Amino acid sequence: MRFLNDTAPPYDLTYDDVFMVPSRSAVGSRQSVDLATPDGTGTTVPLVVANMTAVAGRRMAETVARRGGLTVIPQDIPIDVVAEVIAWVKSRHLVLDTPITLAPTQTVADALSLLPKRAHGAAVVVADGKPVGIVTEHDLAGVDRFTRLSEVMSRDLLLIDASLDPREAFNRLDAAHRRIAPAVDAQGRLVGILNRTGALRATLYTPATDDAGRLRVAAAVGVNGDVAGRAAALLEAGTDAIVVDTAHGHQESMISALAAVRSLNPSVPVVAGNIVSAEGVRDLVEAGADIIKVGVGPGAMCTTRMMTGVGRPQFSAVLECAAEARRLGRHVWADGGVRHPRDVAMALAAGASNVMIGSWFAGTHESPGDMLQAADGRLYKESFGMASARAVRNRTSEESSYDRARKALFEEGISTSRMFLDPARPGVEDLIDSIIAGVRSACTYAGAGSLDEFRERAVVGVQSASGYAEGKPLHASWQ
Repeated sequence: MRFLNDTAPPYDLTYDDVFMVPSRSAVGSRQSVDLATPDGTGTTVPLVVANMTAVAGRRMAETVARRGGLTVIPQDIPIDVVAEVIAWVKSRHLVLDTPITLAPTQTVADALSLLPKRAHGAAVVVADGKPVGIVTEHDLAGVDRFTRLSEVMSRDLLLIDASLDPREAFNRLDAAHRRIAPAVDAQGRLVGILNRTGALRATLYTPATDDAGRLRVAAAVGVNGDVAGRAAALLEAGTDAIVVDTAHGHQESMISALAAVRSLNPSVPVVAGNIVSAEGVRDLVEAGADIIKVGVGPGAMCTTRMMTGVGRPQFSAVLECAAEARRLGRHVWADGGVRHPRDVAMALAAGASNVMIGSWFAGTHESPGDMLQAADGRLYKESFGMASARAVRNRTSEESSYDRARKALFEEGISTSRMFLDPARPGVEDLIDSIIAGVRSACTYAGAGSLDEFRERAVVGVQSASGYAEGKPLHASWQ
């Protein structure tokens, strides 16, 4: 990346402060751009779901990995639960979504409580492992909640072979004017579910898979307690990366934690952070990190900058840290501060190999929280920062009441925030579509066929607040 007119400003920049200038391009199609990342994590699109309790769970991990990204399971989840999640994600189908399944004797209330857990909006009614019906919210509207599903389910099913090519599956769904269909094996037993959009996406994305062809998932450890013990358990469970995580990554506890993880001779990438300086990169790389997480204070749930004054504008932090990591043969993840697809593109132009997203993905069907409804009818989920009092309470549940109360007095994060579902993009895959479309187009504007070329060819300028505002679309007349 270079600055327009080769002039870098004498002050630090946020994503909003910068723009990209188009260059002469020989890239004929955005679909020809290779978005596979070079950092050893196996992602085929440069997206990582942040290790936030309100964001990163099994449904998120499965869905994002199927589209080429990676999810980091949070450090405050019990290790036996994390191991179960890793095993569950790795057992998922590479094309078919995991269905919501119910028995014919279950009720409308049971279905309504589960339908918001998946973006496909349907539940398969199963008897003896075979699909016998399907229900959607439309089928259940106005029906008594104690009604059995056998009385309201649609029995006219279009069943597709679980091994059917995604393009052929799309054509069959389209020809039958069906939105969704259960997929079955040779014995007629339910394997998964597929809708037209999912079939289409399966032809556009490459799943992030391990050497055994299973979906990838990562997990986090903190810098306190039995770091080596937890890391060893994660490796035994099959994690595809270990993320050593703390808000202030440039400290002695992090150095010690990295030494503990490295003593296990892990065969997977070790990620560490967060930091915002070249010095921090050097120290963490020397301590054993393969990938450095960059970002202090830019996250939507983070109050660190307002509480402490500590942090750094994210574009400049990523730019400096990526350059130092590259010099040392390592990589960085840009963690936090992205709110639009353009921000992801700017982070990649600055040199990040992957971009971490948290709160942006909290307001989706796949995040772990329960669906709630505001007074105006809008659907939302609650999100919270991992340094908030709420997160601290969860993380210190086994400590004494006194210690928990004392720690809860100090927080650097929001304990509750409403993340509303976008009616046009209610699922995480919808957001991924938007982000990846933007990143692919940004690469073509730069004349780049890969992320490495994008980093090399991107030309970035500095703009005023008015320049940023000028780039925003108008959804109503200005007159």
